[in-house]
Amino acid sequence: MECELPRINSNPEEMKRYFEEAKTIAVLGVSPDNTKASNHVAEYLKNVGYKMIPVYPKEDFILGEKVYRSLAEIDVPVDMVVVFRKPDALPAIADAVIARGDVKTYWTQLELIHNDAAQKVKDAGINVVQNHCAMVEHKRLMSQA
Repeated sequence: MECELPRINSNPEEMKRYFEEAKTIAVLGVSPDNTKASNHVAEYLKNVGYKMIPVYPKEDFILGEKVYRSLAEIDVPVDMVVVFRKPDALPAIADAVIARGDVKTYWTQLELIHNDAAQKVKDAGINVVQNHCAMVEHKRLMSQA
């Protein structure tokens, strides 16, 4: 796949609102390795008060939280999905986000852009953020609250 620039995205005011409205955030691709960015972001989100739900293909617990193998397995409402996966996985993740029916925001981390997947999610009425670090943006936007 060629490099893409995000054609579909949210502005800072919208991102701030997404954080204010979210209570539960599923982190797809969170690593159990505490040297990885996904682990740092998930820990940050948990420490600032969100119910952080790790989604990872193995492990039973990450950061003290029960690990789910997929979005579909999560048995509580999910407000936001933060994605740490390769861009070629994003179309299937977009379908899973839409299928849940309760996700309000689909957020892909830095360098994760897939405009077709993002458009599909947006067309389903879900907020889209691409190519932004959830931790960096939360620190920046919520310190202005």
